[in-house]
Amino acid sequence: MCANYDPTAEIDFEAFSQFPKPNFDYPIETWKDYAAPILRKSADEYLTDPATFGMVPRKHIPPGVKLFDTMNARAESVGEKRSYSGAWKNLQLCLIPCRSFYEPSYETGSAVRWRIGLESGRPLAVAGLWRAWNDADSPSLSFTMFTINAEEHALMRRFHKPGAEKRSVVALRPEQYDDWLGCSTTDEARSFLNLFPADEMASEPAPLPPRRRKPTADDGESLL
Repeated sequence: MCANYDPTAEIDFEAFSQFPKPNFDYPIETWKDYAAPILRKSADEYLTDPATFGMVPRKHIPPGVKLFDTMNARAESVGEKRSYSGAWKNLQLCLIPCRSFYEPSYETGSAVRWRIGLESGRPLAVAGLWRAWNDADSPSLSFTMFTINAEEHALMRRFHKPGAEKRSVVALRPEQYDDWLGCSTTDEARSFLNLFPADEMASEPAPLPPRRRKPTADDGESLL
């Protein structure tokens, strides 16, 4: 499951030249409910829109319902899950531009965050699905990343907990962007959901910095 990635910075948007550069601010790393750019196509118009990571944002989960994550949509069951099925059947497909994404490796015996991207260093586009929300203040968009089984992938099978299913996001090539966004059937869209060649990818450890400890009264400093 991919729960964290680096969206493509505006300065790197030449890799997606047919789409407008973002005209909004967003963090350099994206987590659940963070805003980031997604790329869409409406008729012949290319769009770059802000959207929040996670198909069902936290604020739209009804009170009393246990919080659940929707950052990733399993390709095998996307048409069956209530959170995604409407957008999938309506082919609300998008591209998620990013410099790299992160996954945990347990090869040392404990979880270590790794950064994964293209060997070329170029930004990549991840296949995604979007939906719209009619918020009280203004309409908004949210999105999810498709994931597929990666048990046989030389790189992606190295991540996630021991014994857990190995999965990967779907990276698309530039020559696939238009065709992906223009899919006319779910069967056609499903044909794009494939593993990216491992020899064209690169990875490296990228541990999160230690969390800053909150000061306490024992530190001898006033907390007021």
